[in-house]
Amino acid sequence: MPATLLDRDSIGRLIEGSPPLLEQYLSLEAQLQPNGFDMTLREVARLTTPGAVGAEDASRELSETAPFEFDSNGWVDLEPGPFLVTFNEVVNLPLDVMALGRPRSSLLRSGAGIHTAVWDAGYHGRSQALLVVYHPGGYRVQRDARLMQLVFFRMETAVSSGYQGRFQSENI
Repeated sequence: MPATLLDRDSIGRLIEGSPPLLEQYLSLEAQLQPNGFDMTLREVARLTTPGAVGAEDASRELSETAPFEFDSNGWVDLEPGPFLVTFNEVVNLPLDVMALGRPRSSLLRSGAGIHTAVWDAGYHGRSQALLVVYHPGGYRVQRDARLMQLVFFRMETAVSSGYQGRFQSENI
């Protein structure tokens, strides 16, 4: 049996579990979708230094960042380019569930996109993604806006050992 996409009801049951699939969300009613869960914006940061990736983990270097300040109404204006976004929600994936993030269509229809990595089974943390503004006029985002839908898949069998990488328990 292949992996199975989790629907709204399945995701809702996992949110009610222990530990909950998702914590610190803003509105279960607004964020729980038929085929995923909308992740909301906590922070936007500019990438200030180049990063590097080598053959060994020890040679991996993340870009440094500088967070933007939201205005009095919670908005920030972004020029074209890449930005690191941090989400409000904390994700707790069981050993038989993995996830993929997809941008909400409102971003795509305005010349912005979200790029993500795989959320491995066993991951726990407050995730980040790359927001890229492609539109030459820039893009505005507001704190707590729904930017991305996290789509969950139940795997045929649970992994024997969950995610153990450097981003485990990040941004908590």
